[in-house]
Amino acid sequence: MFTFLKYEKQDGIGTITLNRPEVYNALNDEITYELQDALKLASKDDEVRVLILTGEGKAFCSGQDLKSSAGKTRSFKDSLYKRYNPIIKLMRDMPKPIIGKINGVAAGAGCSLALACDVIVAKEDTPFIEVFVNIGLVPDSGSSYFLPRSIGSVRAFELASMGSRLSGKKAAEWGLINAAVTEKEFENTVNHYAGYYAQAPTKAIGLIKKMLNKSGHSTLNEMLEYEALSQEIAGNTTDYKEGVSAFLEKRKAEFKGK
Repeated sequence: MFTFLKYEKQDGIGTITLNRPEVYNALNDEITYELQDALKLASKDDEVRVLILTGEGKAFCSGQDLKSSAGKTRSFKDSLYKRYNPIIKLMRDMPKPIIGKINGVAAGAGCSLALACDVIVAKEDTPFIEVFVNIGLVPDSGSSYFLPRSIGSVRAFELASMGSRLSGKKAAEWGLINAAVTEKEFENTVNHYAGYYAQAPTKAIGLIKKMLNKSGHSTLNEMLEYEALSQEIAGNTTDYKEGVSAFLEKRKAEFKGK
């Protein structure tokens, strides 16, 4: 189905794997358009209740493929509008959780992709690098949005303006990612999160994601209103009825994501 990435699904868990390991999964035109298509597919696929985004080989994603764009005259703005911004919007608008399985370096737009995930798990020594400034550019693909909201403006400025390498361990300490673990623990930690969300009340999780996205630019009164609207939707799901029944019957709920 895809040339530059893999799309798989099993037991409610979908996985998109960036598959250009020979260039550390650098992003050329083709892979960015394929990623848009894969995200749309996962969003609409009722069999997928949680999505894992990862990279093949040693890296998660090294960012824009500079070799593929060398010598070409292109508009940076058009490239962002057509290639990168739609990816970030699709990730944040997806009504189900995305787990970033950061198996190796996440640099430039690759770092942005990682930060756009809902749950981020990395190996302790995995570097996160806002490398844009090293070639005279500014952060894009959402990094200027995600960084200060996660770690504060002072640390965000340092990372963005100095292109500093931040290890997975330090990223977890700063609150940029959820977990930084050893190589031995890596697969089990990702599987723990994926297994939970694959059996969780998917529609409620999707509503929670939308609520938290909205809260960053809303007033308290606006969020109180939005909570009421969202709760009305959640209260009419099959999973809500199952959750109440399970509570009353003192058993574990079996959510179907409906």
